[in-house]
Amino acid sequence: MARETTVTVNTLPSMDFETRIFPHIGGYGRYNRLVVLFSWFPNFAVMLNLFCDVFFTHIPESYHCKPDPQLLPSTFLPSNFSRQGYLNLTIPWVNGSGLSHCELFKYPSNTSDFSEKVHRETVSCTVGWDYAHVAGLQSNFVTEWNLVCSDFWKIPLQHICFMTGWILGYILLGTLCDWLGRRRCFLLSISLSSLLGVVVCLSSSAVVFLLLRLSQGVMLAGVFVSSYIARLELCDPPNRLMVAMISSFFSVIAELLLPGIAVLCRDWPVLQAVATLPQLLLLSYWCCVSVFPESPRWLMATAQIPQLKRSLLEFSTRNGVCLRDEIYPGETLLSEIDTAFGEDCQPRYFSILELRQTRVIWKNCLILSFTLFIGTGIQYCFTRNLHTYSSNFYFSYFLRVMTGALACVFICLSVNHFGRRGMLLLSAIITGLSSLLLLALTQYLRGGLVLVFSVVGLLFSQALAMLSVLFACEVMPTVVRGGCLGLVLAAGCVGLAASSLMELQNNGGYFLHHVIFSSFAVLSVLSIMLLPESKRKPLPDSLKEGENQRRPPLLLPRPDRDDLPLLSTRPLLSEYNPDNYSRLVSATRKMLTKESLPYRIDVPMQAPLLSDSETQSQEDGTLKEGMS
Repeated sequence: MARETTVTVNTLPSMDFETRIFPHIGGYGRYNRLVVLFSWFPNFAVMLNLFCDVFFTHIPESYHCKPDPQLLPSTFLPSNFSRQGYLNLTIPWVNGSGLSHCELFKYPSNTSDFSEKVHRETVSCTVGWDYAHVAGLQSNFVTEWNLVCSDFWKIPLQHICFMTGWILGYILLGTLCDWLGRRRCFLLSISLSSLLGVVVCLSSSAVVFLLLRLSQGVMLAGVFVSSYIARLELCDPPNRLMVAMISSFFSVIAELLLPGIAVLCRDWPVLQAVATLPQLLLLSYWCCVSVFPESPRWLMATAQIPQLKRSLLEFSTRNGVCLRDEIYPGETLLSEIDTAFGEDCQPRYFSILELRQTRVIWKNCLILSFTLFIGTGIQYCFTRNLHTYSSNFYFSYFLRVMTGALACVFICLSVNHFGRRGMLLLSAIITGLSSLLLLALTQYLRGGLVLVFSVVGLLFSQALAMLSVLFACEVMPTVVRGGCLGLVLAAGCVGLAASSLMELQNNGGYFLHHVIFSSFAVLSVLSIMLLPESKRKPLPDSLKEGENQRRPPLLLPRPDRDDLPLLSTRPLLSEYNPDNYSRLVSATRKMLTKESLPYRIDVPMQAPLLSDSETQSQEDGTLKEGMS
């Protein structure tokens, strides 16, 4: 029998929020639904800014050097040639791709022969490039600063810098969520993100654009993680899945609207300004405290009792539940909180450094970081196959968006029936199989089968990523939920940045990239089995509750199997219930200390039968008789 190890974690006095507090403030009432509704809008604003990067860094399908008259002989007259003839004389022709992207012809200064027989040098572009129509935009980050040919490496570098900002934001601002609270972190992030979004429109060089996008990525990550945690902490277990998936549908809507917005904006600074506009509207949350309040679950987990009481009164009032009358035992919530935490309980805040004292929480965080890393990183392998099937930008873009929407539908229909862990396992298996089949059989399969396997792999890899984020938010305790979820999301951004590393090397390591992520997808199947199941279970609040989560058996026991022990080890049930007793004590104390009671007990004032001196002399006489 395996020896169990005990891990000591620092805990605070606590109550079961799901059963002792949540029902008494109205549960998932109308006010909770209203707050959740307003928490979906930040998701739309964040995703709009995230996917703008696709249009900012899109390379035009066709471009070539601008002809330089200085490289032509003085006897050359452009008016004697057509536009296409002029280009053919000045720009080399590359078989299979048309006019050269990066070279020009340089003629001898004294020649008058412009045929192919004359000796011509090839030099790099000297006066810029002519670009064809960019997808959705007339100008973007690439065409603004000519990031092609020798400067092509700056495009994947920009994406890497943007993802680096998200990684730093998830880790730093996720931890800040556990220190300052969900609302304060959200307001800080949305304010700075809006400011940086406006400043990005005024970028004067590629370097300034890189730095500003990195900084904006940090703040956008804070907006996402704080709003994601806040909405799930206001839900009861049956509604958590749908609330999370509706927020994903808001992301899909942002992706679907973005190409049309880009066509209307035409220039990248205008598109950046339009993408920043929803963030500016979200600044109204500063004034409207009721649309994005502080999470009462986090206030209770960190023992901020005065703020918790005010928050509970706010939620109960807006949900139509009264907590003021505490005469009856069913309405003693505030007094129970006083009894559970005591009068001199001090708030305490936790950080991800507390994970050093845990094992189960750290294991869950590591596994879900691994699965999210795979889910985001392997998508590059599938989208690259889409590019080989069709080079049209909108084909791969909308196909990826539609697979994301189908992944949301798949999760909504299956996860509540089969559990988080089971569907995460299925998504990892299908993702790994699709990747392995494409890796081994691409050269033997027809184009249609390659497209089918790529679409299936893309669908389930996105489902794997969405489920990993939801699963991480559900199994991490409230006191460190922001920091732990930030670590998991940061691992997902590392997977996204891996695709840019391949482009930085001109796809030189694509085969190795595909092999590594396919192997990781297969290995993740074994690690997913170690996760607990969070379907319809309350969120853990303390580190102790997070450590007590255990994985369920993979197979259900047979109903005909006799599992009765030889000796009964269950302790005898006691009639004493400490919860009911504490409620009775709290209600009685409140009744006795209340100033205005519905009745008054009158005690008749009677004079004592004996005075103090007579009583004392009588006691002395009795004492002497006893001694004699």
